[in-house]
Amino acid sequence: MTEQHTTPPTKARRTPDAPAAPAAPATPDLWASIEDLWTWLDTHRRHGGDTGLVLRMLKLTEEVGEVAQAVIGATGQNPRKGVTHTWEDVQGELCDVVITALVALRTLTPDAAGVFGQHLAGVRERSLGPASSAPADATPPDSGRRP
Repeated sequence: MTEQHTTPPTKARRTPDAPAAPAAPATPDLWASIEDLWTWLDTHRRHGGDTGLVLRMLKLTEEVGEVAQAVIGATGQNPRKGVTHTWEDVQGELCDVVITALVALRTLTPDAAGVFGQHLAGVRERSLGPASSAPADATPPDSGRRP
């Protein structure tokens, strides 16, 4: 696969006559959205009890399979189908995995945010050490390459 190099976008300077760039859409609050999705799913569930719980967890496997399908499609790995997806499709599927996992976590505990935050802190400390200087929400620099 050919490596693609991209140049980070530069900030355009606005002159007094130039119109303002359109505002970026507001990002919904993560945990409020997870709670809303969980409530909606719980209200419309077909199965309760252990069966409903297991099916909610299995949904995650389905979403991970869609990531695999998108990666295969983005790389053109299936010669019969060729390139059927983009790396942006893969990004969307990965977002679906994260959302599904967080809703599944909320299914197991009403304190999903607390459980996740505590677990993330443990993984962060185990991986980066207790004296890590990067804040928890730091974004790694863009390497300019796609897989």
